[in-house]
Amino acid sequence: MNPCSVAAPQQDTDGDGRWNSIHNRFLSDAKGKDGDVIFIGDSILQALEHTEVWNQWFAPLHCLNFSIHKDQTQNVLWRIKNGELDHVDPRVIVLHVGTNNVDHTPEQVCEGILEIVNTIREKHPSVYIVLPSLLPRGQYPNILREKNSKINQLLRDKVPCFNKVEMVSIDKGFIQSDGTISHHDMHDYLIPTNAACRKAFEPVYDLLQQILSEGEPEKDLTPSE
Repeated sequence: MNPCSVAAPQQDTDGDGRWNSIHNRFLSDAKGKDGDVIFIGDSILQALEHTEVWNQWFAPLHCLNFSIHKDQTQNVLWRIKNGELDHVDPRVIVLHVGTNNVDHTPEQVCEGILEIVNTIREKHPSVYIVLPSLLPRGQYPNILREKNSKINQLLRDKVPCFNKVEMVSIDKGFIQSDGTISHHDMHDYLIPTNAACRKAFEPVYDLLQQILSEGEPEKDLTPSE
């Protein structure tokens, strides 16, 4: 059995119950706020909400952000199965998760992401699902970078089989010619800086504008390899 595809809450390793508290807040937000777009996933999207890019681009599009630091695929799957998308009616859902599944194979992580896609589709048959690619990580080349790249490729191969699911490349330009990632782009070599978020998430913003204004994207933003 693939652990990436089996819904499970995040382990409360700190013992303060924060993860469950955040989940409960999202349940409340889902009942009390309207969102045309819902971002759901891990710390990459969680951090995005606290940038100028979010305030300038995404907040005006009536976006809600249900993302939690350190979440893995099975954690996001659990949150969705436990109500976070039950009382909302979004036109678009942006899903980014997988970089924290460090103990799992690319194939397992890809399967976990697609299980989330299928679960979203069961709850919202007509919603458009956007999958930003996983970002590279670490200042220097490393096995987790390679794994994220492999996950991206697996998704690019499989996503075309899904209706109204679009993968968008946001991982270009982070790796410099010498193979390193600059702290100007990722202050901790994992989370993009404000300036890097603008560069990375511009294609996501462009696609959201197309979907929200016309219902379908005008062009295919799936990266070609």
